[in-house]
Order: sequence, then C-alpha cells, then structure tokens
Amino acid sequence: MGDLKIYQALILLALCEEKGTMNASFVGYAVASALLTELLMLERIQVDPTAEKPKKAKVKVIDASPTGDVILDEALDKIHNAKRQATLRDWVSKLAGIKDLNHKVAKTLAADNILKAEEEQILWLFTRRIYPELNPEPEQQLRHELRRLVLDKPIEIDPRIVVTLSLARAAHLLPQVFSKAELKANKEKIDAIANGEGIGKITKEVIEGIQVAVMMAAIMPAITVTTT
Repeated sequence: MGDLKIYQALILLALCEEKGTMNASFVGYAVASALLTELLMLERIQVDPTAEKPKKAKVKVIDASPTGDVILDEALDKIHNAKRQATLRDWVSKLAGIKDLNHKVAKTLAADNILKAEEEQILWLFTRRIYPELNPEPEQQLRHELRRLVLDKPIEIDPRIVVTLSLARAAHLLPQVFSKAELKANKEKIDAIANGEGIGKITKEVIEGIQVAVMMAAIMPAITVTTT
C-alpha cells in the first residue's frame, strides 16, 4: 500500500479512474470504519475491555494528542469531545456523517498528485466535484497487493491490506479488483482472510485493528438499512 492510509485506499477503489466519480454507496461507512481502525492501531482509542457484552463496549480515547493527519485528527477530536461515550457501531455512523468526508479524503489524494480535484457542470444547472486519476501507480499497487493476498500465498502479509480487503468487501468494492469468477472461486478464502485468519505473527494492536474492521464489515449493511 505504500504510504496510502486505509481510508485513502478505499476511496481510490470507489472512484472511477477516468471520470473521477464515486461508484459505491457504502463507501462512507467503510471510510469511517477505516478511521476507527487507524486510530486503534495508533493507540489513540481503545474498546473498553471490561464490557460484559462486546457489541455494547464503549470506545475510549487513551491519547488525544494530534496524529499529524488532518482527517484522523478530526475523527479523534469528535470522539474525545463527545458528551457521552459510544459504541463502535455508533461511531461508524457518526463519523460517516462528517460533512464531505469522502471529498476530504479525495482532496488529500489530490494534494499528493494522485488525483485531480475538478468540478464539472451537469445540464448547465449544477456542478459536481470529480477526481480523475493523475497518477495510477498507487492504485495499481493497491490492486496488485489485494490480488496477491487472495490469489497467491504470500509469505509475509501486510495487516493493513487485510483490513482494506475486509472493508472493501463490506462496501462492495471487491468487484473493482476481482472478476466475478475469481470472487466466486475464492469466496471462502476471502472470508477467512477478512476474519483475520492465517495472517501470521503481527502486533496486538494490528490484530485488534483487524478485529475492528471485521466487526465493522459485519454491521455496516445493518447501519445502512437503518439510516436510509
């Protein structure tokens, strides 16, 4: 993935390379889940380990210091300054509701000259923001790593790719990477990888991050139904 954040990777997969338009309706929830996962990996937040029921465990801020990432810091500030603690499920919904979240992520990619931020006029009545691809290399590398994870047997596995795969699956973005035949033939393997199986020896924080991603992957469709 190089220097890509998980949330940036999801936006790259969701964008049409040539037109620069967004293709997935669930991507906002996937991005919100990625923000929580990144914050967990950075040890800025934790899920209350003393909760009797994991689904009702509250998210706690353990380090409110800036991460140096504008979007992560906005999410961290929201969690830190909330009047009441909330569950992961609640925070996915709340963070997905950040105004222009997907556009904010796309603009970070534009700042790195991966995308180009533009506006196009529709029927001479209104404009929409689009982000055609300038540098295809980061997305090509991302797709290569996702395909290698599923179709090959890599000795070393990047945990961030595992998280990306899990959230991309939940956001229905995997057809952007694999053919229908490949998805059908590798369904069990994709499920196993997305559940954190066979990922080798990695740090406790990353394992927890993957578990968050898997949990978000399981609940995002339910969140979408209840909010539409």
